Amino acid sequence: MPLRTRRWSAPALPDDGFRLLVTRYRPRGIAKADETWDAWWPELGPSRELLAAFKGTDGGDGLAWSSYEARYFDEMARQSFRIRALASRLGAGESITLLCSSSCHDPARCHRTLLASILTAAAAR
Repeated sequence: MPLRTRRWSAPALPDDGFRLLVTRYRPRGIAKADETWDAWWPELGPSRELLAAFKGTDGGDGLAWSSYEARYFDEMARQSFRIRALASRLGAGESITLLCSSSCHDPARCHRTLLASILTAAAAR
């Protein structure tokens, strides 16, 4: 069950398999012909409200990572259909690469890594 995470701007590799963009917002200024992903599921990205709270653009000071993580997991609990669909593909041996923002440099503090952990657990069941 090969599952990878990368930034959408990273060059596609032959073993990436299904490249899924999981950002709430589609990257700006990218022509359809230049997209590096096979599909875009914005529902698997953090909500607009969660992003604003995390970045502090909602008037707050920004969420701590642990709070962001808990809220993201809560949001993904409402995406069980999509989670099950991807977990099924992983369980069948399909390679999937989750893609996030080109500005997201630290995978340890990115929702794509949180999503990968959800999918790995779901595929193991």
